[in-house]
Amino acid sequence: MSEIQRLLTQTIDELNAREKRDNRPRFSISFIRNHPGLFIAMYLAFFATLVVMMRSDTLADSVWLLWLLFALLNGFFFFDVYPRYRYEDIDVLDFRVCYNGEWYNTRFVPPELIDNILHSNRVDGQYKTQLQKMVTTKGDLSFYDVFTLARAEAAQ
Repeated sequence: MSEIQRLLTQTIDELNAREKRDNRPRFSISFIRNHPGLFIAMYLAFFATLVVMMRSDTLADSVWLLWLLFALLNGFFFFDVYPRYRYEDIDVLDFRVCYNGEWYNTRFVPPELIDNILHSNRVDGQYKTQLQKMVTTKGDLSFYDVFTLARAEAAQ
């Protein structure tokens, strides 16, 4: 494992620990806070559907199924899952992108990672120069930017 890859993996692990990213569902009412109008509309639509089913001779026997589906589907809105970031997921386009997105392109690395790379004795000078040039050109670097540097270092 190259030094840049080790530092990048260490930063990802620290980020996962700090943000409690462990792929576990946690109870949260953030859906209600973030989308109160949608939450109210959802309940209004449910009760409107319930009234129609109760008044219908054909559908009255299946009202229990509506209650069950509504309860199960509402359960999903009260849980948040924070996916774990992994070094192996960087630059991989598969079904995991649907789950946790392309976080490595949208999240910026903390400045401490850049400082650690620049001050590490185990990183070659050419990569330090390339990193400084990237910082000067782009300003904030994403995880993917540092990953490309780690991949170049590992290929050498």
